[in-house]
Amino acid sequence: MKLRTIRRESATTGRIAYLRNPTNPVFAENETRETQMAARARGVTLLFVNVSHQSEFETVFANLVQQKVGALLVSADGFLLSHRDQVVALAARHALPAIYGWPAPGGLICYTANFDDAWRLAGVYTGRILKGEKPANMPVEQVTKVDLIINLKTAKALGLTIPQSLLVRADEVIQ
Repeated sequence: MKLRTIRRESATTGRIAYLRNPTNPVFAENETRETQMAARARGVTLLFVNVSHQSEFETVFANLVQQKVGALLVSADGFLLSHRDQVVALAARHALPAIYGWPAPGGLICYTANFDDAWRLAGVYTGRILKGEKPANMPVEQVTKVDLIINLKTAKALGLTIPQSLLVRADEVIQ
């Protein structure tokens, strides 16, 4: 099975928009750098799109369609997370396949840290602190398990076919 990137014939499939909040220094620098390196390695043109106010979303999405973007990657930034319903609705309205860094009901794909592992790790750290260990002496750890969630209902609405090879790797497939 082949993945059709988007049903709009005018969209450029090798061009992906990366929606980010430029006011978040962690995501604006680190995530942007890593995302750019990954795009280059795959020969994909990455268009950086900044949004830091709720009032900008409508214009940003209209511009994405005008620029014939084939897909959207949404940063895991807290501002964007707090407006995820609006982001998902606009992506759906403009038939724009989107990948999110957090669970997004109605979103096409979510690739995110496993929250069970994250909460477990937070609990372990909390227990160590409550037993008297100084946080400054504790090593920095991060979740190493990530979850891939694919929404086939959204894929169907966008006219996309998700390859079986990707579906078998998914931790969750929404029918």
